[in-house]
This record gives sequence, structure tokens and C-alpha cells, in this order.
Amino acid sequence: MISFENFGDLLSLDIGAFTPKPTSLEGDQQEATAVLWTSPDGKMETGIWECTPGRFSADRTQNAEICHILTGRVTLHNGDGTAREIGAGEMFVLPLGWRGEWTIHERTRKIFTMVAGGV
Repeated sequence: MISFENFGDLLSLDIGAFTPKPTSLEGDQQEATAVLWTSPDGKMETGIWECTPGRFSADRTQNAEICHILTGRVTLHNGDGTAREIGAGEMFVLPLGWRGEWTIHERTRKIFTMVAGGV
């Protein structure tokens, strides 16, 4: 039998210690991540991520990402120079192959689901 999983209140969930963000381009960004579930084949995972203000690069050439912003406000910058601001309550997809940058305007927490390419 396969059962569903419930992860509780994701706004108040302790996701562990913050560490320096490796792809940070400006600001002294710190991030924390808690993976909540991974598929048996390892091709999909979902969790919570939180980051402090600043700007960082992101590369989704290996995985697509589905995001739902719980708190905070960000601007996503596409590789072609276009950008869009996204805030709490909004959901978006970074498709397989997307590359760009994030500007975190205020401490931001999101739910993420990563899906490996070729799925």
C-alpha cells in the first residue's frame, strides 16, 4: 500500500542551520534547505528552502523546478534580460534548461519540487 505524506505547518517548520549560499553574486546570502520527500527512483524531491536578501545565479539544466513562495519577495531574471517580481502566495515553474538569476528582496521561504531531466 502507498500512503500520502503530510509535512505539517511549512511556515513554522524548522529547516535547520543557515549556511553561505555558494552561487551568491551580491549580499552575504545565507540559505537553509530541508528535503521533505524523495521519490523511490530519486528523480523527484520536494522540500522547503529559505534564503536571506541578495542576488544569486541559478542553473536548471539538469532539473526542472516547481516553486511556491510562502513568504518574501523575489525577482527572477531570465537569461535574455527580462525579469518578473514574484511574492508570497505565487507559484511558478523553472523549466528544464532555464538559467538566470534570483534577486531576494526580503527573507524568502519557498516550497520546491525538483524533477530530474529525462523523466
